[in-house]
Amino acid sequence: MALEQELEWIEAQKIGISLDLVAAAKRQLQFLAAVDRNRFLYDGPILNRAIYRYNACWLPLLVKQSETPVSEGPLVVPLDCEWIWHCHRLNPVQYKSDCEELYGRILDNCNVVSSLEKICQRETEEIWKSLYPEEPYILDLNRALSEDISERVYAIEKCTKYDLVSAVKRQNPFFYQVSRSHMNNDLFLKGALARYKGFLHLIRRNREKSLKRFCVPTYDIDLIWHSHQLHPLSYCKDLNELLGKVLEHDDTDSDRTKGMKLDVGFSGTTKQWEETFGTRYWRAGAMYKGSAPTPVTNTPFLSNMIKREIVALNEYKEIIQLPEVKSVEVVLEFVEVKNLPEGRKGSLFVAFSKTQPDILFDAKRRLTILSESKEKQVASFQCEPTGELLFELIYLSPSNLTLTRPLKTLGTTSLSLEDLLAPDSNLSVEKWLDLVPSSGNVSSKPISLRVAVSVTLPAPAEHILQMVHSRKLLKNSCLFPRTGKTKDAKSRTHVIDETGTKLISLQIRNPEKAKVRENCCPLKEVIGMTSSETRTLAEFVGTGWSLMNSQWSLHPCKNSSGDSQIFELVGNKMVKFYPGRKLDYEPKHCEKHKNEQDFMTAVEYSAEDPYGRAVALLNLKSGFVKVKEQWMLIPSIISFSIFADTVKEHYDGFAVNAKSSDEIKTVAQNINETNKDANRTNLISSATSETKFNMDVTKGDALVQGKVVFSNEGSGGGCGSGCGSGCGNMVRSGGCGGCGGGGCGNMVVSGGCGGCGAGGCGNMVVSGGCGGCGAGGCGNLISSGGCGGCGSSGCGGCGGGCGAKFAHSDNSCADAYSKETPAVQVNEAVAA
Repeated sequence: MALEQELEWIEAQKIGISLDLVAAAKRQLQFLAAVDRNRFLYDGPILNRAIYRYNACWLPLLVKQSETPVSEGPLVVPLDCEWIWHCHRLNPVQYKSDCEELYGRILDNCNVVSSLEKICQRETEEIWKSLYPEEPYILDLNRALSEDISERVYAIEKCTKYDLVSAVKRQNPFFYQVSRSHMNNDLFLKGALARYKGFLHLIRRNREKSLKRFCVPTYDIDLIWHSHQLHPLSYCKDLNELLGKVLEHDDTDSDRTKGMKLDVGFSGTTKQWEETFGTRYWRAGAMYKGSAPTPVTNTPFLSNMIKREIVALNEYKEIIQLPEVKSVEVVLEFVEVKNLPEGRKGSLFVAFSKTQPDILFDAKRRLTILSESKEKQVASFQCEPTGELLFELIYLSPSNLTLTRPLKTLGTTSLSLEDLLAPDSNLSVEKWLDLVPSSGNVSSKPISLRVAVSVTLPAPAEHILQMVHSRKLLKNSCLFPRTGKTKDAKSRTHVIDETGTKLISLQIRNPEKAKVRENCCPLKEVIGMTSSETRTLAEFVGTGWSLMNSQWSLHPCKNSSGDSQIFELVGNKMVKFYPGRKLDYEPKHCEKHKNEQDFMTAVEYSAEDPYGRAVALLNLKSGFVKVKEQWMLIPSIISFSIFADTVKEHYDGFAVNAKSSDEIKTVAQNINETNKDANRTNLISSATSETKFNMDVTKGDALVQGKVVFSNEGSGGGCGSGCGSGCGNMVRSGGCGGCGGGGCGNMVVSGGCGGCGAGGCGNMVVSGGCGGCGAGGCGNLISSGGCGGCGSSGCGGCGGGCGAKFAHSDNSCADAYSKETPAVQVNEAVAA
């Protein structure tokens, strides 16, 4: 950071804020979570009733309190009124105008507390009852659904003309973007506050220069900005002192299409920030996550179950013992390089990896350098928060165009993840690192690389297990057993962890004759076998399964609510299984082309998550099981065995048909061998990469979701006209017939791209190529028969284009089963 840029940052931090915005942000997150548990406030007649109560009851009560206090303690605002008040205040100019026009003053939230704080509510409730005897203090849902209040709305003496229904709908998606654990952390929020001051400083500089720029915040900045606006008097005072006016908060734009106001505004803000402060604008954990997933139900689950202690882990914890794995999101960019050797004419890129690979990140990736390529590339990935990131500066000479010739490493350097996460860190760093030269590359001045890295705080990573059958499945089973024998009694399913270690073997079999009840069909049972013991994990009894010594029961859902869940797992928690990938596991873009009947999502319901949260994903075809929390590990693998036994007639065996532990241990190795080039460099994550990640790379204004496989040099059929972001690598490839805004990706030993739409074409390595896609574009085609041609939505007519394809012989859109991480979209942002 140059001295002038340092001084700009110091000046920004002098901006005065008259309240504790870190504490305010935490309160806001708590409140938004409460509203999300009451989603009837998002639309429909209950929202209309809440708006009526806000205008007719809450604002007049607030006026009385501001004129002559009617309560000795603070007023407690009802949840529904607080939600409407929240959305009204997030248009600070409109709110100020409405208050002054209707009541002669700005109505502030001093001496007002949320209903979540559970203090002084009785006194406010008594005052409310005396003022509004016909309107209950707590919103009556049945009354709101049945009573027509249209005439009463028109009778309100003072009422804002602001469209509060639209304001609510615009704010609905915000909680999804900020509902991440690190957003509630003091260290992260203090950094967000500093960045908010930097954001205000840019606006002040624009105003001083009479420049009209639409500044767009990242989500950490926007969370702090919202928290500031929710205190109207403080916000007006602080912004008037800074800018001479109240700063507008324009949340009406949500179109992230390239070239539109939001996209242009964010690109401009990014450029101005980096030029003014000399640091990157993006931040790990603060970027757009994509659209919120579709709810599995519109009806909240109201549990009447008696809460019990979690005993499952106590009695059964010795069956599977997995260490807790933490993960962090890392965002990385290589900004500049200096002191390069003279006479260099080739291209440069940086390979990055970890000095000690972990189960989340164990392969090399590549990025170009902004100062060299003039192309902004930003990578986002997940890894364990230990060890060091290793950076290798690699030089590719103009004559080195074949894959078989070695690349030249100019030097290496590293950065400690532990240092980035130290208590005195701000979770990011941007600095020059001197490279240790490789043999024969010693020069008078060491080559230096400017590296920008940002991380999130460590959070528990999900466990990923693979279920491997010991022998081919027979097509003779059902979930609820009929009379008859289990013909394949020796068939076992081995449970393999991320390291390839076998944890336990499961077997579904008929029990001993002594267990068969009189006048009853023969039971089935799930047996678990470890090196030290064999025990029964589940038994079929009556109309369902009893798991783990009756601690859980698995049975079909009655489905009276009309939702799509098909099984319930009931014990100390309530879990429902839904067909397909739901909530956090909902597929994006062309992943939707996958056969959803291969998947089942386990969704837990609780008072904290009445609409459910995904806790596990079962892939019945590939044999992978993703589990988010320890308590769900054993129930998940038992349920998987039962479900897989149900669908034997659909699959001819999942994963591999390994017969020995040696075969099991070599599964990952065998698949990984197919993804290495002639230099034995692991260029793409393996097809078993449930333990890996999808890396997202931003190239200029176009996001390329996939792997950076080769440098931007090669020999191919060439790139046709109309490629908005240019073409990637074309080595022994048919070339690109012409792509839209997304351009063409890497095409190595490929049939090429016949021409794609706005989404462009992804990586095609040893592939039949892409026959031509529509607006959605085509994703990665690795060792694949290619894509036969797509409609307007991309490959196979699925949503947003085609996903990554690895080691598939058909032209389906099945992508590599890899660990998903949120995309860091530097060209996109939140609506300010």
